[in-house]
Amino acid sequence: MPAQSYKNHERWDPWYHFFLSPVMLLNVVYWGMRLVREPDLGVAWGLVVSCGLVVAVLKLRLNALRVQDRLIRLEEQTRVRRLLGSSDASWVDAVSVSQWIGLRFASDGEVVALARRALEEKMEAKEIKEAIRDWRPDEYRV
Repeated sequence: MPAQSYKNHERWDPWYHFFLSPVMLLNVVYWGMRLVREPDLGVAWGLVVSCGLVVAVLKLRLNALRVQDRLIRLEEQTRVRRLLGSSDASWVDAVSVSQWIGLRFASDGEVVALARRALEEKMEAKEIKEAIRDWRPDEYRV
């Protein structure tokens, strides 16, 4: 695999993105078309259940991403505090979760300065990732 960079850092989970999500959406379309063709309480219930499955699949994915975001925040706050040593680290808690998500790709040599800049300039994760010079890959996020 090529080295991870800004251009190729997005990850796709084939089972989720290319199988489960399309199947769930096609199921909603199927039940919706069926309801139009043969209006019936049983068919309507099939549409409701298929919509519920879509919501469940999305919530499972979003909840997993939220846990990953919390772990990234904790890991990056710990890393920056370690790099700061005895310096004042009171500002570290003010960096937002979305900013930490962008900062996780910054090398140890630039993460502290970039975190301060992100906080001061209210940078978004995308801007932070674009500003990174020495990319540190994150191979675990899905």
